[in-house]
Amino acid sequence: MKKIAILGTGCASCKKLEANTKEAVASMGLEAEIIKVTDMNEIAEYGLVRTPAIAVDGKLISTGKVLEADKIAALLQK
Repeated sequence: MKKIAILGTGCASCKKLEANTKEAVASMGLEAEIIKVTDMNEIAEYGLVRTPAIAVDGKLISTGKVLEADKIAALLQK
């Protein structure tokens, strides 16, 4: 099971990215745990400069953008 973290402060962009990620995971039939990381100290541990971001199993796959579900699905397949 993949562990997917949505990194951001809880702004509208972060919420949209979370919704798009859930849509991507559902469309792929992927088993994944999706968590929200809003604590700035935890976000800083990823070396992140811009939010929102997505990390899969601790590795950043996207930063500073709200990706659509199809783009997220493509990144999750890699």
